[in-house]
Amino acid sequence: MTDARLSPRLRHRLGALVTGPGWRRILLLRRTAALSLALLALVLASVPSAEGSGVPLVVAAVDLTAGATVVAADLAVREWPADLVPTGAVRDTAVAQGRVVIGNVRAGEPITDVRLVGAGPTPAAGPDGAAVPVRLADAGVAALLVPGSRVDVVTLGPGADGLVLAADATVLAVLREDPGSRGRLVMVAMPRATATRVAAASLTDQVAVTLRSPD
Repeated sequence: MTDARLSPRLRHRLGALVTGPGWRRILLLRRTAALSLALLALVLASVPSAEGSGVPLVVAAVDLTAGATVVAADLAVREWPADLVPTGAVRDTAVAQGRVVIGNVRAGEPITDVRLVGAGPTPAAGPDGAAVPVRLADAGVAALLVPGSRVDVVTLGPGADGLVLAADATVLAVLREDPGSRGRLVMVAMPRATATRVAAASLTDQVAVTLRSPD
């Protein structure tokens, strides 16, 4: 028969540690604490990190100005806290590419559907189109415009005759009038060569639009 003193049971060992000298109790407490910390580290390692709980959103990679046509280099995908995702947030860069922003967008800002207009670079203006901001002093005319309206952009020519700067342009958006501004800003799509002429004229001349009748 094996001597019990050579193979004591586990509870006997624990009992000896608890009731034995003080250094044995300290040793038991240290080993228990070490085991508890190891278990805690294991539990924390198995919990998904907060970074993995985000939602991928499309954000502006650079500052965008109103009227800019969005290209791939302007966009990035970032993880966003799920409880802070704005309504209408764009999740796919393809949705935003080729569309026009209707207000300034800061780098890092999520892109939402209400900040974009147009199904392409500039509707009805072809692949080489551009968007031009035109400020209308006549609030009555601005109130008649909606996205998709077709207009002619005009200014005063020689002898006070009307000069057409851009024919059959497409309204992309009508922005709200800011306090202290000279009128409402309208984003209008047109061929790029025409857009340059309209933008230059709007710096020095009063520019207006006339509505075209539907086809």
